[in-house]
Amino acid sequence: MSRRDPRSRARQCATSFRCLNCRLDVSLDAPGTAHRNHCPNCLWSRHVDDRVPGDRASECRSRMEPISIAVRGDGEWVVIHRCTGCGALSGNRAAGDDNPLLLVRTAVGPLARPPFPLERLAGS
Repeated sequence: MSRRDPRSRARQCATSFRCLNCRLDVSLDAPGTAHRNHCPNCLWSRHVDDRVPGDRASECRSRMEPISIAVRGDGEWVVIHRCTGCGALSGNRAAGDDNPLLLVRTAVGPLARPPFPLERLAGS
């Protein structure tokens, strides 16, 4: 008789998750991605994947803050998250139902908060 991890059984049956940040119930089905693990409303995530998307092998399980947007060569947007527990960085494909205003706001965030005074760009 083999014993299975109860968490793995729960993951097999789950069709949604509750966002740790805004508390929205989020469907695991998402247009444009096979492994949704971020909230389409606030873009926050949970540190669930370890080495590859969808492996759900991370033991950290802390909240992951959306800190930036990266754009792949084919134009696909990727939300960059930083784990609030261990500091790990990861990228998750933007899904078709993600909040477009929040995606753009996250993308331009570094322009609104540059790491140096903008006066330096004016030249002398």
